[in-house]
Amino acid sequence: MIKKNSPVPIYFQIEQRIREKIETKELKPGEMIPSEREFAQKYQISRMTVRQAINNLVNEGYLQRERGKGTFVALKKFEKNVKGLTSFSEDMRSRGFEPGTRVLDFTVIEADTLIATKLQLEEGSKVYEIECLRLADQQPIAFEVFYMSEDLVPGLTREVAENSIYRFVEGEIGLHITSGVQELEATTAHKREASNLGIKVGDPVLYIQQITYIEHQQPLEFVKSYYRADRYKYKVEMVRT
Repeated sequence: MIKKNSPVPIYFQIEQRIREKIETKELKPGEMIPSEREFAQKYQISRMTVRQAINNLVNEGYLQRERGKGTFVALKKFEKNVKGLTSFSEDMRSRGFEPGTRVLDFTVIEADTLIATKLQLEEGSKVYEIECLRLADQQPIAFEVFYMSEDLVPGLTREVAENSIYRFVEGEIGLHITSGVQELEATTAHKREASNLGIKVGDPVLYIQQITYIEHQQPLEFVKSYYRADRYKYKVEMVRT
């Protein structure tokens, strides 16, 4: 119930009711909420009051507006803490989601100048090129392209890539993954990324380049990732020195 005589502003009461329904899953991600007019009629309040509540929830990331369609419960973003090095599958499982990998292409190519430099190989060396779609609860989150030396990781297969490359590298090959370096930037999706991620060309994506190292700072993999900006965010912990 909305208490009109309460010292708590009406817009804040509306805001709290919607927020509680989202947090208790009564309103689910992607579900459309009633219109401003419907809220105003239901509680006998002004549409401006309702609009203020909805604007606040949009700004907080609980709701999102779609022009010509309405206002919907926003899809929750996955938060990546960059404090440690984990695989995508490990990261998703730690958050209670079922990870998945769909291998779109698995080939062996000759390393060009860029790939050879990143992996510290001779140009023309044989490397795996693996295109993957990363999923969380069957929903596409990231489109990734991996490069890895065939000599360093013999026997890598499409089936292994669909499960866990890190598990294969550490458990079967016996290499010890030690560290990684990432470079992040905001960009927009081109046709290939948009098609695989289920978004529109020009939609924002988070582009990440990563080099993962084994012992003695030898590069294991060079990865180019395109994460949906509406589903993923990074959290960085900083200490003043």
